[in-house]
Amino acid sequence: MPHDVTMPQLGMAQDAGRLTQWLKAPGDAVTKGDALFEVETDKATMEVEAQASGFLIHVTAAEGEDVPVGQAIARISDSADAAGDSPAPKDNAAPESAAPDSLPKGKEITMPQLGMAQDSGVLVGWLVELGAEVGADDLLFEVETDKATLEVPAGASGYLAATLAQAGDAVPVGQAVAVISANKPDAPVARGMAAAAPATKAAPKADVAPAPKPATPAKPAQAAPAPAGGRILASPKLRRVAMEKGLDLAQLVHAGHPQPFHMRDLDVLESLADKAPVPQASAAMKAIRLEAGCPEDGFTAFAQWAADAHGLRDSDALFAGLAGASLGRASTVAVERFGASRVYDVPAGRSLSAVTDSENSPDLRVRDLRATQLRAVSLGAEDVPVLSIIQQGAGLALVLECCAAQMDGPAAIALISEFAGRMEQPLRHLL
Repeated sequence: MPHDVTMPQLGMAQDAGRLTQWLKAPGDAVTKGDALFEVETDKATMEVEAQASGFLIHVTAAEGEDVPVGQAIARISDSADAAGDSPAPKDNAAPESAAPDSLPKGKEITMPQLGMAQDSGVLVGWLVELGAEVGADDLLFEVETDKATLEVPAGASGYLAATLAQAGDAVPVGQAVAVISANKPDAPVARGMAAAAPATKAAPKADVAPAPKPATPAKPAQAAPAPAGGRILASPKLRRVAMEKGLDLAQLVHAGHPQPFHMRDLDVLESLADKAPVPQASAAMKAIRLEAGCPEDGFTAFAQWAADAHGLRDSDALFAGLAGASLGRASTVAVERFGASRVYDVPAGRSLSAVTDSENSPDLRVRDLRATQLRAVSLGAEDVPVLSIIQQGAGLALVLECCAAQMDGPAAIALISEFAGRMEQPLRHLL
């Protein structure tokens, strides 16, 4: 099956990337994981891996070209001779010009690409009221992928003049989800994906999709019980608190409570749990919290040395390597900073150069809080164990949070002890 190669989003505020070099030529055979091309943003230059195996065809972006995030630039097909009536990249350009003229003028905010293989995200909910003033660093909306649920910052200051997707909508990467205007809008616009589709496909049929119609199917989709294994839309904080308390969000779904769920729904969830408690759930989710300290921060100097002496310039990969080695086995580690997350596969052993980008679900999350003003953290258990790093004078404070279902006491003690030693004296990792 053909696979479209798209320009990835390597940062929350990135809306385009410069294709600096193709590492494969048209017609070449590629294997999933092969370095396919290099892309440059204002932050870094990175190699992007192929997400499928086959032959590279329909290359439409040239070296040195600036390409919008989410736009298709090539295709990987089962055959080098495969041909289509029109390359996929041409089709992908539609969402960018699809915004109707009636929208307020301003900066379009697009669905970010939170993973290399991600082609869409489900909008969980808006965190800013329509028409309200918003700052560039304010959290604007929550988005869920198959890997995680994250809060996305606005990226621009102004007023939320239009929302072009609503809770539960699956939005393609790179497609506009909002408009932020410089001036307060007189008539803010709220639309969903269902309402936008007829208007963008054929302008003459705009009268076929009056405003009430999209709202009708949206209601049952939110309130109806989800099928087994179905996606539940909920804020990251509610998911975290529910996990810590041993509560099942599916109870809200089966009770017909409208999604997306937020912290205001916690009381309802607890009342449902009282009526139908889940045996032994709370014991399995018992929280474990351990703290450790490093009198000196050895990591910063180590990262500079690794970059200068060995060309290892990805400090997040170094974090992942040290954390994965502290687990004592091959693992997948996510490194999170300001809501953005990168995931790495860490092989068993001590080779930091063998740490690679990954699309797998993480076994451990490292949350780098050194650049914040936080001096303590206590968030409770999450979906995987979390190691938080906080600046403390010239040293570091480390916090491990997990639950008994994820690792027992001795394993938790070993993990934070090993990680603290490596953060204080990273060179010992190489010995």
